[in-house]
Amino acid sequence: MFPKRNSHRHRNGYHKNGYYMNGTDTNGVGNGVESPLPEIPKRPNPEDFIPIPRLKFRYAAAVVFIISVVCFIISYDGDFVFDDSEAITGNNDLRPDTPLSDIFKNDFWGKKLDSKTSHKSYRPLTVLTYRLSYYLGGGLNPVVFHLPNIFLHGVVSVLLLAMFSLLFGGYTVAMETGQLEFKAAKSSFLCALLFAVHPIHTESVSGIVGRADLLCAVLFVSSFLIYVKSCALDLHEKENHQIIYRPDSFSLQYIICSMVLCALSVFCKEQGITVIGVCSVYDVIVICGVDLLEVIGLRKKPHRNGNGKPKTSDIPQWVLSLIKRHIMLLLTGIFVLMFRWRIMGSTPPTFQVFDNPHSFVNGTFLRGLNYNYLYTINAWLLTCPWWLCFDWSMGCVPVIEDFSDWRIIPSLVFWIFIGSLIWACLKAPITQDQRALTMALSLIVIPFLPASNLFFRVGFVIAERILYLSSIGFCMVVILGVRQIAVTYPQYAKMTTIGLFFVLSVFTGRCIQRSSQWRTEMDLFTSGADVCPLNAKVHYNIAKLNADSGNTDYAIEKYRHAIELNPLYDQAMNNLGNILKDKNELDEAERLLARAVEIRDEFAAAWMNLGIVKMSLKKLEEAERCYFNAIKHRRKYPDCYYNLGNLYLEAKHHERAIEAWTNATNLKPTHSQAWVNMAVVTDNLERYEESIIFAKKGLQHLPDDHQLHFSLGNVYGKLSKFEESEKHFKKAIQKLPSMAKYHANLGVLYHRWNKYELAEKLYKHALSLNEGEPNVKENLAMLHRNMRKKS
Repeated sequence: MFPKRNSHRHRNGYHKNGYYMNGTDTNGVGNGVESPLPEIPKRPNPEDFIPIPRLKFRYAAAVVFIISVVCFIISYDGDFVFDDSEAITGNNDLRPDTPLSDIFKNDFWGKKLDSKTSHKSYRPLTVLTYRLSYYLGGGLNPVVFHLPNIFLHGVVSVLLLAMFSLLFGGYTVAMETGQLEFKAAKSSFLCALLFAVHPIHTESVSGIVGRADLLCAVLFVSSFLIYVKSCALDLHEKENHQIIYRPDSFSLQYIICSMVLCALSVFCKEQGITVIGVCSVYDVIVICGVDLLEVIGLRKKPHRNGNGKPKTSDIPQWVLSLIKRHIMLLLTGIFVLMFRWRIMGSTPPTFQVFDNPHSFVNGTFLRGLNYNYLYTINAWLLTCPWWLCFDWSMGCVPVIEDFSDWRIIPSLVFWIFIGSLIWACLKAPITQDQRALTMALSLIVIPFLPASNLFFRVGFVIAERILYLSSIGFCMVVILGVRQIAVTYPQYAKMTTIGLFFVLSVFTGRCIQRSSQWRTEMDLFTSGADVCPLNAKVHYNIAKLNADSGNTDYAIEKYRHAIELNPLYDQAMNNLGNILKDKNELDEAERLLARAVEIRDEFAAAWMNLGIVKMSLKKLEEAERCYFNAIKHRRKYPDCYYNLGNLYLEAKHHERAIEAWTNATNLKPTHSQAWVNMAVVTDNLERYEESIIFAKKGLQHLPDDHQLHFSLGNVYGKLSKFEESEKHFKKAIQKLPSMAKYHANLGVLYHRWNKYELAEKLYKHALSLNEGEPNVKENLAMLHRNMRKKS
């Protein structure tokens, strides 16, 4: 609520339809003497032409919140899908055993910020909320991760109801009560409803990774509202109300609070810094009513003082106040940018051509045409959000390669439309709707700038999440259009409003439908193939999902199709090579993996997999070189050291094998198979004490590992330490009771221990689990002979 204060001076002649107009000179900056404006014709109030009831703010907020939740509630128990696998399920920063400080050292995906593969996205506050969800849900409970997103979208929609009230009609503060009163309640309500149900928000709300956008938006809007409130120290009387207009002073505390919220929003998502630009435009255009055309000399300044003499050159107090506020905005922006640059290691992220091929186009002009076509698609998605896809890379939007491409035409149409809106803002900026249109365009453009490729290359072609903030301005443009039709053609006002509610209903249905697709990866990826059939990454994801579920034949088909669409898709080649390796189709697997590392030499996983294939083909020297290349590009690669150890074991180089496995366990102490191999190899070499040491070290990190208990049981049995051997065999059986070999070896122990009844029982149980278990029948026959001799 704005404080009730006495005005610094009394002014008359305020325009009825806007709180920013009064009898002072509003046509320039730096005029020291005030004089009355020419009489401005009274304009009709657009609110009077919108045929819906006027709700009080609290009731409108409740309706907006409920509808915003209803649109996306179907996704409350959805799976972790797409990017969630890396940001949530594969992010160790969420685990309670990870130091909390790691959140502030790593990027959004849990990688070190100085890593070559880091995208430098620093969002510690968002990750902190993920960690809280992990704690409250007792682990990876999808419901506890999804519900906060849905709730946050409702909060954003309610906050925007207040913001739209400011942008459309302003506010007044009643002198008697000090209560804040918003104007344009109908327009702001419709605009908030449109934002609440816009399907472009589905990825941000139904995808858990989208929480970054939601948290950023909460802080973004809050920062803006508090910035406006900071200017309420200098209120001017209008009849029985007080309003903000060209304040001579401002609240330093509120400005600082606004800038702190701006900084916090940046720690949720990088777009948050753009609130500085929005606050600046609102301050200059709306609060101070500056006519930019007059400032730059493109419009005459008609006003003079009463004696017809030129106005004095003294700078008004409100101009000095405006400059001070902008200095604070500028300093905040510089500080936040410098901090982010330092956090990034003073180096930008690196992206591959597949991530954003349009930014790699040769030629500045041709690259600009590609960017403009992408802007056009973003505008189309806001206007007609039916063509939605979880990923827009790898052929989804083909690159414009020459000037004869027909897609240049929609780009021109887009800029003609934008140009007409800009002209409408500039031609006569004296009405509230023109000021609102200026703010609408600012809210579309300014939050989108970080994704525009103009200042730096981004790692995507199109990202629907990026449009969450820009859709604020889009919703304003739509409602301004409705208002204009209602005022200009009042006979169609009812029909226009009905049409708007029809659009709201369609958008609501589309939100529910799209949210249901975000519930499972299979539905999400399949819908992507329908929208972007030329997108190789869509088919790659479908293939990967089918491979994980065991449907390898279909996975192979999809991987081949992805490579056909993008012959340089090294990741698809790597995954397909792995499947073919497991199917023993080694020659094709070798060709695919060799091509993958040829395309991307630093592809460590492909080098390792190529080494495994070459080892299977008995090309041991070539396999060793592949493993060395993998380790060169990824120094901390425990799986590669493990496979290198297997190679040395194959070559009978036991010491080098143990050394490689030791490296694997040093890098990853929970690498079970490396510990087991060291224990088994030293056991086979009859170095029993070393085998016991390796197995016990492994059990320190993996106390429930059945293979290590089994290895210890074997070694102790060979050393005739029957009780120790029995203890570890029993633990192995307890952990994996279906393993016939474990029962059989414990039977051998009892056989040697002369506990014939127990041995017989275990031999028979082993055969019941696996009739083909080696030597068990012979051992059982030998046991029966021993039992007969004893009897």
